[in-house]
Amino acid sequence: MENLLDQFKRFGIVRLGAMALVTVSLISYFGYVIFKASQPSLSVLYSELSPEDASAITRELDAKTIVYELRDDGRTIFASKADIAKLRFDLAAKGIPSGGTVGYEIFDKADSFSTTGFVQSINQVRALEGEIARSIRTIGTVQSARVHLVIPERKLFERDHQPPRASIALRIRGDLSAQQVNAIRRLVASAVDGLKPENISIIDEQGRLLADGTSGEPGSAVALEEKQLGLEKRMKLQVEDIVASIVGQGRARVQISAELDPSRVQTVAETYDPDGRVVRSTQNRNENAVTTEAKDGTVSVANELPGAASANTNQKDSSGKNEEIVNYEISKTTRTEVSEGGKVKRISVAVLVDGTYDKGANGEPTYQPRPQAELDRIAALVKSGIGYDAKRGDQIEIVNLRFAAPPEAISEPVQTAWYDLSHFDLGRLFELAVLAILSLLITVLIGRPLVKAMALPPARTTNASLSGHSGFDALEGNPLDQISGLIAANPQASATTVRQWLQENR
Repeated sequence: MENLLDQFKRFGIVRLGAMALVTVSLISYFGYVIFKASQPSLSVLYSELSPEDASAITRELDAKTIVYELRDDGRTIFASKADIAKLRFDLAAKGIPSGGTVGYEIFDKADSFSTTGFVQSINQVRALEGEIARSIRTIGTVQSARVHLVIPERKLFERDHQPPRASIALRIRGDLSAQQVNAIRRLVASAVDGLKPENISIIDEQGRLLADGTSGEPGSAVALEEKQLGLEKRMKLQVEDIVASIVGQGRARVQISAELDPSRVQTVAETYDPDGRVVRSTQNRNENAVTTEAKDGTVSVANELPGAASANTNQKDSSGKNEEIVNYEISKTTRTEVSEGGKVKRISVAVLVDGTYDKGANGEPTYQPRPQAELDRIAALVKSGIGYDAKRGDQIEIVNLRFAAPPEAISEPVQTAWYDLSHFDLGRLFELAVLAILSLLITVLIGRPLVKAMALPPARTTNASLSGHSGFDALEGNPLDQISGLIAANPQASATTVRQWLQENR
C-alpha cells in the first residue's frame, strides 16, 4: 500500500488529475456505447396518426411501461420491434387507433335514461359518420377520411321530404380511379337509408372535386367528364403495355384523347306489317222475308192478325239475306331507344417511341432509328387495342424520335431495403458501426498511451551530482545519442547514479 501511495505521489497532482479526467471520460463513453447497444431495435408501430390517436396510443404505452419514440411531429410512433405484433393486437382490442373518429362505441358508456332524444339523434349521426369513415379507410389508397351526413328529420304529414345528402373529404396517396370514386359513393349510399349516390360529394386534400353531389346524374357534365377521363386512362394503360412490350419500359410515350357525344337521344318507332294480319272479331247476320196476300182479294183485320188462318191467304214471294263481317288487326311493333350521353364520338392516339441503341467503337451508345415496318406493326396492334373505327374518324400517329435521355441514364427505383433489412435496421447498424469505430480509435489513441504512462516510473532526480549537472537537468526527453555523450563525459557520476537506482529498486 505504501509503495502504491508513493507511486501516486511521484505522479504529481496535475498528472493524476489528467489521468482521472481521461478515465472518467472513457468510462462514460463506453457506458454510453453499452447503453446504446443494449437498447432494443425500434420499428414503426403506427404512422400518419391523428393527434387523438397518437395521444391514446402513448397513454396505453405509458401504462404498460413500454419504451417508445415519437417522430414526424408525433404522427409516427416507434416501439420495440419484438413487441410490435402484440402491441397492435392489444390496441386493436381497445379500438385504437380509431382514425380520429368515433363509431358506435359512443353508445357504450352513454346513459340512456338521462340522455335526451336530441342528443341521441346527434350521437347516432356521429356514430354513423365514424363507421363510414372507417370503412372508406380500408381502401389502400385512402389515408384518412371525414364524412358529413345531412339527414333531414321526417315530420308528420309532410308531403315533400328532402333526401339525405353526404359530403366526404379524403386524404389519398396518388389518385383515385373513377371506379374507386364510384365504389365509395355506392358504399356510403348503401349505409344510409334513402341516400342516393348522386347526392354524395367527394373532394381530396388538394381541393379537387372527385364527385359532384348536385349534378352527379349519369347524363350530367361531371359524370361525362369522369367517364371521359376514365376511358382515356384505361386506354392509355392498354396501349402503353402493348408498346412497352416491344420497345421496352420507359421508351414510349402515349397520349390519348377521347371525344364523347354529350347528347341524350330518345327514339320511338312504330312499324306496321300489312301482311301479318290477325282476325280480331267476326260477325254473322242472316235475314229471311216472305210476302203473302188473301185469296178473295179483300183485306180485313182478321186477315192481318197474327196467327190468322192461312187458308184464305196465298204466298206471293220470299227472300233471304246473309251477312258476315270480319275485323282484322294489323301487326304493329313499337320500339323505344334511349341513348345516354357519353357515346364515343372519336378517338385520337399519339405514340412516341424511341429508337434502338448499339455500342459504338468508343463504347458509348449510338442511336439507330426504328424501321418503318416495325412502326406499322406497332400501329396495327394499337388499332386493335383501342377498337379503331375509320368511319368514326379515329386517328393514330406513331412517331419515332430520339429521346433526350439514353437508356443508361434512366434511373432505377430506389430500393428501401437491402436484402431483408429495412432502412430503419440499416440506420441502426450504421449507428453501431460508428460507435465501434470510435471506441477502437479511443482505445488505441488514448487508452493505450495512458496505460503505458501509468506503468512507467517517474523520472528520478535524487543524485546530487547528476542533478547539478546542466546536461542531466534536461535528461528526460533527449535523444539517445545525447544521453550516451553525457555518460561518456561523466562516467563516475553515471555509475554512482545507476548504483543508487538499483539499490532503491531492491
